[in-house]
Order: sequence, then C-alpha cells, then structure tokens
Amino acid sequence: MIKPAAFWEKRDGGRVICLLCPAECKLTEGKAGICTSRFNRGGELVTDNYGELVSVAVDPIEKKPLYHFYPASDILSIGPNGCNLNCVNCQNWTISQKKTQTMYLSPEQLAAAGGRHNSIGVAFTYTEPLIWYEYIMDTAPLLRKAGLKTVLVTNGYISSEPLEQLLPHVDAMNIDLKSIRPQFYKKVCKGKLEPVLHTIKRAVQAGIHVELTNLIIPGLNDTDEDLADLVEFVASVWDMIPLHFSAYHPDYKMDIPATPLQTLLRAYAMACRRLKYVYLGNVRLDQGCDTHCPNCGSLLIRRAFFQVKIVALKQGRCTACGFETGIIQ
Repeated sequence: MIKPAAFWEKRDGGRVICLLCPAECKLTEGKAGICTSRFNRGGELVTDNYGELVSVAVDPIEKKPLYHFYPASDILSIGPNGCNLNCVNCQNWTISQKKTQTMYLSPEQLAAAGGRHNSIGVAFTYTEPLIWYEYIMDTAPLLRKAGLKTVLVTNGYISSEPLEQLLPHVDAMNIDLKSIRPQFYKKVCKGKLEPVLHTIKRAVQAGIHVELTNLIIPGLNDTDEDLADLVEFVASVWDMIPLHFSAYHPDYKMDIPATPLQTLLRAYAMACRRLKYVYLGNVRLDQGCDTHCPNCGSLLIRRAFFQVKIVALKQGRCTACGFETGIIQ
C-alpha cells in the first residue's frame, strides 16, 4: 500500500530528500531510495511498503535473538521487503536486496493477530524494520493498548529525530552492531557507524530493553583490537547489555570462509572480562548458551537451541542470591 512518507523535504526542480535515515537519499521524480521502498512521486515522498509483509511466523523470542526479554516465550514475527543498508554478506538478501511478493496486513489486523498462539506481541524483523517506520508508528500504539509488546530487530540505522519519536513506542530491540570500525560500515554495509552507536546509546537511555548482535567475519572485524574496542564501547554504555557474537557463513556477494569456532571462543573470553552477559550464536557449542547470575554464578536459564528452561529466576531476580539480573519476565 502506498502512503505518504514521514521525514522528508522538498528541493528545487521537483526533487525530494528523505530524512528518515542517514543515507539521506536525494530523489528526482520516480526515483527510489536505497531501501527501494521510498520514492519521489510528483514531488512528494511516498512509501509503497506500508503494511506489506514479506515474511510472517511465530518464533521463539530467543531467535531474535533476545535472551533477557520474556525468555521461553513466543512472538509473532514479520518483516518488510527491503533494507537501508546494502551489506555484501547479507543472509536475507532475497527479501532485503530485491523486490519480492508481499501481502498486506493493516495495523488493526496485525494488532489483533499479535496476541494469538500465545505470542507476547510483534517482532518487526527479518529484513530492516526501520524502513517500515510509518507502519510501526501506527501499529505499536495498538499493540500497547492490547497489552502486547513491540520488538525491533534492527540495524539501528536511523536519523535522530525519527528515532526520538519512535523510542517511546518500543519495548525491546536487538541492534546489529556490525563492527566498531567506520571503514567496515563504509566498505561492507555502504553506511556509517556513528548513527548506529547513537541509536544504541539513546535506546538504553530511554529505558528500552536492548541486546546487541555482532556477526564476526574472518579478516574483516575479528582482530583482538576490533573485538576489544567493540566490547569496550558496549561496556561504556552499560555492562549489563547482553552481547551476542554470531558466526558468519558465506552468502550473497561474500565468499570468505565461515567463522572458525576458535574465533568465537576468543571473542567470548574477551567479552566476559568486561560484560556481565555474553552469548554465542549460529554454532553448536555448549559454551555461550546458558545464563548465569553475574553475582553468585548460579544457573538462571538453560538453553539448548530454542529449548529454554527457567532454572533459578523469579521476577527478574536470581532466586539464589536475589541479584537483580535485568532479565524481563
């Protein structure tokens, strides 16, 4: 469905500039932005992705991954067609980097579906939900009114003003911090690092539940210095933020060999020295799955892939020592 877009300005000669994300696409008549969903129609910026779903499923919340937000629950998960980054290693490139078939669901229909099948709400995920800005802004208040949660699994690539208007409507975010190096974002993602760091800091300051994911790609963001600096940034924001290191595999335009297990274990050991909660994903390892109390070491949550058992946690506190874990139940 085509709708007027938010955050844009007119320019001379019928051009428009989109101000939703830092790409700030300048568009002449008929031209679409990098996200492929926002375009100039008659000197006005419109979006053609409003309510258009490319994927829908009920997933474990741990799949997002969110390990500290209503663990062992399920959430209705949907995604739009497109993305405002162009990562050469994209693992969902068939729905993020090219146009594909969609189906329409109104905000009211989505809010009604959000609580079915024991779902705690709606996760906007799979591709990049921030390009669905208008749809999320219309749907999130309906979800909250129904007692449901709004979750974003996002690259965090959004400009400051739209971010500030969005944050009050969001309950949880998993933000993909792809690297701590600006040159990585420029080369691999065709974007900028600083707006992502700003989104992380502002989301935490706003009281939103935040978890971070870093996909480790051999030779691009896996040196000790890369990992140490990324961990240090996370710790500087809050050392209770859960950090998920994820294994890369070749996809889309990138054929670098998959991440070695020893690289993940090295990252895990480094991060555990500065952060309270560190996890490993996309690999079969016993290490980096369970949650332990940072205060007394007791096992709080046991995980075997998406099989989750709450062991010693009640209302977010360790039942052994009473520590406030930051886990939302």
